[in-house]
Amino acid sequence: MLDPKVSVAAAIAEIGSRKIVHVDMDAFYASVEQRDDASLRGRPVVVAWKGRRSVVCAASYEARRFGVRSAMPAVSAERLCPEAVFIPPDFVRYKAASQAVREIFQRHTDAIEPLSLDEAYLDVTQNKTGIPTATLVAKTIRQQICDELQLTASAGVAPNKFLAKIASDWRKPNGQFVIQPHEVQTFLLALPVGRIPGVGRVTEARMAKAGIKLVGDIYTMELTALEQEFGSYAQRLYELARGIDHNPVVSNRMRKQISAEDTFPDDISLAECEAHIRRLAEKVWNASKENAREAKTVVLKLKTKEFQSLTRCLTSRDPVPSFEVFLNIALALRERVDLSPKQLYRLVGIGLSNFRLEEGTPQDRSMAEAPLLIAEETS
Repeated sequence: MLDPKVSVAAAIAEIGSRKIVHVDMDAFYASVEQRDDASLRGRPVVVAWKGRRSVVCAASYEARRFGVRSAMPAVSAERLCPEAVFIPPDFVRYKAASQAVREIFQRHTDAIEPLSLDEAYLDVTQNKTGIPTATLVAKTIRQQICDELQLTASAGVAPNKFLAKIASDWRKPNGQFVIQPHEVQTFLLALPVGRIPGVGRVTEARMAKAGIKLVGDIYTMELTALEQEFGSYAQRLYELARGIDHNPVVSNRMRKQISAEDTFPDDISLAECEAHIRRLAEKVWNASKENAREAKTVVLKLKTKEFQSLTRCLTSRDPVPSFEVFLNIALALRERVDLSPKQLYRLVGIGLSNFRLEEGTPQDRSMAEAPLLIAEETS
């Protein structure tokens, strides 16, 4: 456990001189579509199937100006931007583009941890090309992606993964931001707590009630006080407020689960969760197809108004054959929740696990160990 009196400078010294780059492709799916079809360039592009039950997979920056965002219902996107061009997702092409980006990464380092098709961590503490700084490595990678693939990427450079991921979003699109070790404390203390991984809208609102709005507010609190407010999550908050993240870049572990979840602005009944389950199921199914994975287990996760977590799952002998079967199982799992019909819920999640690899295919070791929570494409 971290010494509560540790300073940011001591913490950075403790993790050594790691150089981590987080590369995040800009509006990746939509950018691939615009690259491959010149008529789409400069136009608002929404990657999604049209339909009442469909959700947005990605939106070009032209569409985002109208408020279109990933994971929103496609009907909402159409209402916000009637002029948008809707393109059905083509994950075969997106995966090919992602692999081409990966090959550029491999020129510089073998320590690559993909998070999805459009983002990855790279440890360039020792790089293959002899480029003297991580900043120049990131700049070179972004230039190669632009020159060779006609796509743009943003990058964050920092002493650890936590900081690098925040930095990559700082100058989007097609930008780069560097956090040097001696700049960590100044950078973090003025940061809104919502930028901390794991701090969603509900936790952020809870923090605000406790007078915690900036990372600097967490930094000034004693660990014991944080534990009283946030339980086991307190230690992680305490460390992140000091710029501490010991998690290494891991490139050789198997993902065990693909999942997505929603925290509701207001608590809702189990019946009212159906629309959210449908949307999350489509998101998870698309992500599983990106990686050509077949799953035998469907998982339903719920969190009650009182923060009680429930998990229900169903495992079949053969992989789930279609989205329709997956969705029906996910919806049916609600029947195995034996709480009162009046019980309210604050969160629902859907997942696929127990993956089967195709016969004769080597294990895909480019995936991080699970469970993996699918993030919205916000780049």
